[in-house]
Amino acid sequence: MENGKFVISLDFELLWGMRDIENYSAYEENIVGVHTVIPRLLETFTTYDVKATFAIVGFLFFENKDQLIHDLPSRLPGYTNQKLSPYRHFDVVKESADIDLLHFAPKLIKLIQQYPSQEIGTHTFSHYYCLEAGQSVAEFEADLQHAQKIAGENNIPLYSLVFPRNQFQQDYLDVCSKLGITSYRGNERSWMYEARNGDAENFARRALRLLDSYVNISGHNCYPDDFIKSSFPRNIPASRFLRPYEKGLEAFDKIKLDRITSGMTYAAKKKMTYHLWWHPHNFGINQDKNFSFLEQILSHYTKLNARYNFQSYTMSALVNLLDNG
Repeated sequence: MENGKFVISLDFELLWGMRDIENYSAYEENIVGVHTVIPRLLETFTTYDVKATFAIVGFLFFENKDQLIHDLPSRLPGYTNQKLSPYRHFDVVKESADIDLLHFAPKLIKLIQQYPSQEIGTHTFSHYYCLEAGQSVAEFEADLQHAQKIAGENNIPLYSLVFPRNQFQQDYLDVCSKLGITSYRGNERSWMYEARNGDAENFARRALRLLDSYVNISGHNCYPDDFIKSSFPRNIPASRFLRPYEKGLEAFDKIKLDRITSGMTYAAKKKMTYHLWWHPHNFGINQDKNFSFLEQILSHYTKLNARYNFQSYTMSALVNLLDNG
């Protein structure tokens, strides 16, 4: 274990993660693009010998709308703001005779399964928001149990969890422990990244997080083994969100890249963990630009691997390493 660790997690959610904050006309192309992004990611990770955890929303396992509506949890989230509930979104899901690339992805999940070095984790069954008003811990437990059921029917055990919108608190972690989840992605240890619900978010926090992607405000956000092992489920906190290509900010891409690679180098030298994350739909458009940027990161990983024995792990593999050696 005397080496730095590199972790990548991907929030694989399609439109279930965006339907309450984006309109279709603005984001549909990104979502459809995921169906070419995932195969490309798998090949890119293979080329650079990098492992990743694909945290998948349970809805994506279904073939169509009929299958989904006939296989729901016993308890549904009782959000006070019903716009947050995906169960009120079913009327816009295509009928079963049509292929719905915005909401379902069973073929992509099967493709990921063909890459044994990659991990499939969970992003909850319904893209569940743990800090929003009206829902309960019991409803979350029903949701997570159903995510495990659907994954189990596809011969996928779930050990790693990424909380939608990075919303969580201790009661929900206790449920994860009870149900056999061994790791989750926590938030960076800075006030601007503290878990909050949508109503508690504000422009200042969002602006600072954007600036932090280019300028070192919050630190490198790297984590020693003892910190990760200090609680259960094991907290493997985020280090950096990989922001996608934006034409208006292209002039600052080198600074954004340096922000990430300097953190990776720090983790490699200090024998700590660096955790990079993003959504596949972030790469849904401008794919060549985004993959070119990613390959620069992975090329830097290769150099750190050769020089400092910096190693790539999935979330569950890192926990197995730290717990069992």
